[in-house]
Amino acid sequence: MNARAIDTFHKTRLGHLVFGVLELGLSLAALNWAIGNGSLWIWALAFVLLFGFLQNFVYMLAVHKK
Repeated sequence: MNARAIDTFHKTRLGHLVFGVLELGLSLAALNWAIGNGSLWIWALAFVLLFGFLQNFVYMLAVHKK
């Protein structure tokens, strides 16, 4: 699978759902790691991933209405 195929898949409703769930899982893992470690870099990573999840979720609901 190349980058163009991934980009095409990401633009679909299912793609936004898959990437959103993936980012949510990575965000929760990073938050768990940040709580235990206390590093600001890990906190920043967790919030960037959380923001990505919110972007995918809102875009999926707002743009891909049926």
